[in-house]
Amino acid sequence: MKRSVETVGFLVFAQGAGGLLHEWTGWFRLWTVVRRIDFLADRGLFVNIVLIVAGAAVMIAADSIKS
Repeated sequence: MKRSVETVGFLVFAQGAGGLLHEWTGWFRLWTVVRRIDFLADRGLFVNIVLIVAGAAVMIAADSIKS
């Protein structure tokens, strides 16, 4: 269970990081999820920062899971 929570946290973190790279440089155009969701596309920078913070929080919280 701990490993799967860490994996989910990493995927959320990676989506946020890829989204920031896309916002700043235009790379990772096909890889980011936020760009494909219409109501989030206008707030891409903010949503990607939130994804990075949430992914880091989930990875840190996974340490408290006893397995």
